Amino acid sequence: MTDAPIIVFDAQCVLCSANARFVLRHDRRGHFRLASMQSEAGAALFARFGIDPADPETMIVVEGDRAIRDSDAVIAIWRGLGWPWRGLGVAAWVPRRVRDPAYRWVARNRYRLFGRREICWAPEPGQRERIL
Repeated sequence: MTDAPIIVFDAQCVLCSANARFVLRHDRRGHFRLASMQSEAGAALFARFGIDPADPETMIVVEGDRAIRDSDAVIAIWRGLGWPWRGLGVAAWVPRRVRDPAYRWVARNRYRLFGRREICWAPEPGQRERIL
């Protein structure tokens, strides 16, 4: 699809959509592309890595033939954004066995905690070329 890392996210989730907007606003180099899990491209990527697009409990960052998931995906995004966000990558020092359960709890409860959109979020016209 593209050589750039692809973030696959839930465009109906208010938190996930806010994260997508954050990435588009702060990724000045255009390092990342985004695909919603509701799109054909996003659903195909989820399926490729064994994630049910109808019931995901994670977002992924796809880099080549591998998918980075859970808290590692969040850290990969921070590191890919450049400074000052790259500095948040120190979160990788926290053991995954601590980070991932917290990430998964938020992911499972994302609609209850942050809300759900009836209509998927759509990017601004100048950002559409970064969306798959």
